[in-house]
Parts: sequence; C-alpha cells; structure tokens
Amino acid sequence: MTEPLAPPLTIVRPGEGTEVFLGSIGVVFKLWGADTDGAVSVVEHPFPVGALVPPHLHTREDEYSIVTEGEIGFRSGDRETVLGPGGYITKPRGELHAMWNAGPVPARMIEIISPAGFEHFFRELAEMLADGPPPTEDAVPALAATYGLEFGRPAWLPEVISRFDLTPPAV
Repeated sequence: MTEPLAPPLTIVRPGEGTEVFLGSIGVVFKLWGADTDGAVSVVEHPFPVGALVPPHLHTREDEYSIVTEGEIGFRSGDRETVLGPGGYITKPRGELHAMWNAGPVPARMIEIISPAGFEHFFRELAEMLADGPPPTEDAVPALAATYGLEFGRPAWLPEVISRFDLTPPAV
C-alpha cells in the first residue's frame, strides 16, 4: 500500500524573504497564499521611527498582528492601544484601522492575513513606487479598489499624528 504524499513544506529561515518598501513602512514576504493553499499569508512590517500606515479597511480579509520589536500603536474603530514586543492584536475586516511607530526606535511586527491574497497588493504597490516617476493621484486608490481596500480620513487622525510626531506617507 502506498502512503499518501505529504503536503508541500515551506521553510523560511530567519532573515529570509524578499523585502520591499511601501513609502512609509517595509514589507518582508514570508508566506504567500500559494504556500498555504490560500488560507493565510504572512509578512513582516518594519516601521521606521515616525512611520504611519494611514487609516484603511479591508473588505475581504482579517489581519492579526504580533509586535516583535519596538512599540506600535494601533487604532481600530474607536479603540486605541500601544503594544510592545509580544503584544497581539486583531484587526477585523470592515473596520477602519491605522498603525504607527509609537516609540523612539524602529519597530517591527508580523502580520497574518486571512484569507491570503492581499500580499499581492503590497507587491504591486512596491512595484508602482519603485518604477520611476511617482504614481498618479488616482493610481494607488485604483490599485486599492482591486483588492477591496478602502482609505478613510477620520477626525481622530490629526491628533494621533501630533501626539506621536508621525510623518504621514506621501502616497
């Protein structure tokens, strides 16, 4: 009798993964949806001092974040927190949320995205930002729309930017 084939095994060693820059934070690709049969993708996000991920919501996926270095602030809906290494947070689809480096040193977090697919937005955005002239005013929102991503400008944003001395992204 033949034993069934084992599922594919993906190994990503410390320090491995392609790293790109999104204008305010970085992305290091660790597990793609193709590695997990579409269940999840996993990326790491390095946050330089002052970095802000602008308020946005996902219509197709949930995100789970684990802070591994520094301090990262999160706002999801009307809830706000700052987490240090070992802190976890959920960011459910359909809820406006933002993230930022809340401390005086670079920070880093692991992001688990379920279901997979949104990692391709990061790849396409990085390519858009790296390819010559800055993208047109409509290019990023058009790309976001193809991935079910919506941006917002909540009333609380200027106060968070001021309180944490953040640099809003140009894109």
